[in-house]
Amino acid sequence: MDPNGNNTANAPIRTGVVGVGSLGRHHARNYAELAEEGACELIAVCDIDEETGRSIARSHSTGYVRDWKELLGRVEAVSIVAPTELHCEMACGFLENGVHCLVEKPIARTIEEADRMIAAADASGAKLMVGHLERFNPAMAALRPHVTKPLYFEIHRVSPFPNRSLDVDVVLDVMIHDLDAVQWLVGEDAALDSVAAVGIPIISDKVDAANARLEFSNGAVANITASRVGTEKIRKTRFYQTNSYVVLDYATRFASITSLDPGASHPLLGISVNKLEVEDVEPLRAELSAFLRCIAEDDRPPVTAEDGRRALVLALKVLEKIESHRAKLSI
Repeated sequence: MDPNGNNTANAPIRTGVVGVGSLGRHHARNYAELAEEGACELIAVCDIDEETGRSIARSHSTGYVRDWKELLGRVEAVSIVAPTELHCEMACGFLENGVHCLVEKPIARTIEEADRMIAAADASGAKLMVGHLERFNPAMAALRPHVTKPLYFEIHRVSPFPNRSLDVDVVLDVMIHDLDAVQWLVGEDAALDSVAAVGIPIISDKVDAANARLEFSNGAVANITASRVGTEKIRKTRFYQTNSYVVLDYATRFASITSLDPGASHPLLGISVNKLEVEDVEPLRAELSAFLRCIAEDDRPPVTAEDGRRALVLALKVLEKIESHRAKLSI
């Protein structure tokens, strides 16, 4: 450590986790495991629930703080896994002090908040990465090099109602994974032409089930269904590109490409199915490893704040269409 409290070249990156609820505790576990390999050092976890925070801290032999500001000066990088409404305040506080941040999705509640976070990162030079976890799913990692020009997506993401506190609706909670993935696969050069969406509250006072149809300037179309009131867990994406049909299952970590050889004497003779080899790695571990690596190598985060902002822009457009439709239903 140098006199300014910054890490020296070969020292492990000092990390912390803000919010160790249902997801944050897994951030803490993975940092602790990576610490055993010398990739980082887990300095402390933070949570306003002292009993939970101290319990997670004890299980990983690390420190506990109740106020995130107590981490300033002690850590070089943090995962922010707090409610979305706190992302901007916390991230700006850390970034302005040169602390690298991995912020769970959605990046923020509003575009204005996202822009404040981006400005804070730009001003300090600290990294700001957004936790769009499905990009690190090993099935997606195996598939991504084979994606050419997706034409039509059919996507389903269904879960039983979660046993955790929900501060956002199903669009910002889970559909945003697929909104990000679609934009990533279609490509930044394809502008969004139109959005149609419907959604309804079922168990909570927020939208619990929704469907969105997206059309892009390059002709790609995506139909996305998200629900958190299902009876089973479904995480499936299917899409078509020229001469091939792709299946991606995030839950089972399966990916396959069914291709057609246009030169075959008969269509049935030209069909081949390629089940992709998928690495057995926990997506969150891959994500945190990539975060630490971009810090250590002073590289661009693999999921940038601008990526997170684009996903938020699209999610808010979907919600706008849902609210317009709900007005017609008087619900």
